[in-house]
Amino acid sequence: MRVRYAKRHRMRFASHRDIARVLERALRRAQVPVAFSAGFSPHPKISYTGAAPTGVASEAEYCELTLAEPMDPERLRERLDEAMPEGIDILTVVPAAAGGLADRLEASEWRIELPGVDPDDAAAAVAAFLAAERIEVERLTKKGRRRFDARSPVFLLDVDRRAATEQQETYAILRLIVRHTTPVVRPDDVVTGLRQIADLAPPSSTKMTRLAQGPLDEDSGTIADPLAADNAASESGATVVSAHAGSASARSGSGNVGAPQGL
Repeated sequence: MRVRYAKRHRMRFASHRDIARVLERALRRAQVPVAFSAGFSPHPKISYTGAAPTGVASEAEYCELTLAEPMDPERLRERLDEAMPEGIDILTVVPAAAGGLADRLEASEWRIELPGVDPDDAAAAVAAFLAAERIEVERLTKKGRRRFDARSPVFLLDVDRRAATEQQETYAILRLIVRHTTPVVRPDDVVTGLRQIADLAPPSSTKMTRLAQGPLDEDSGTIADPLAADNAASESGATVVSAHAGSASARSGSGNVGAPQGL
């Protein structure tokens, strides 16, 4: 089964490991017949891909579950959602069709809220960012501090003036579409790049929310639904990957919690 879930409110501060533990507890509470790996230390067969970094909200997080027996997707979604804490919402559950989910997650769309920043100042900074050929930023990763280009993976960056006018204070809101690369360029890297190239420094905390991730349609500038193929296969009655087959990572028999890719 492929699952889309949202990470909202205070749960945006939860780490990937925190989310994994929460999901495993919820699966037990909901009595979902999840399959376990073999060996001396069995683990539930769950794999994650494209996980958002700690401190950001997301409407488009994905994981894959291998079940020990068939279960209706909507029933699974309802039971799992009820067992989750406030701030983690199970949005969609579909049977997995052929093809890897990770391969479909080509890009992400983000909403970046900049309290205290005038939209005109934000627009000028965005123009300077897009005009640059390369903008190197530095971030601490699992392999130590790394420098990388934050400009080239950015497909779209603009100021959402309509959303900004809805605020009752000085406020700028950016729309960002960024391709998934290695290392992953995160929205905070883009904010760092804006500060470096245009001295744009929000006076208070920046709020970042992932709105979507999936295949990038460069012609329309939109992110497509990565579960569309799974939905289509399920609705048409086409052959889908069985509950026992699961994802490629689950079939490897490792059973370990998958780490977020590229973070």
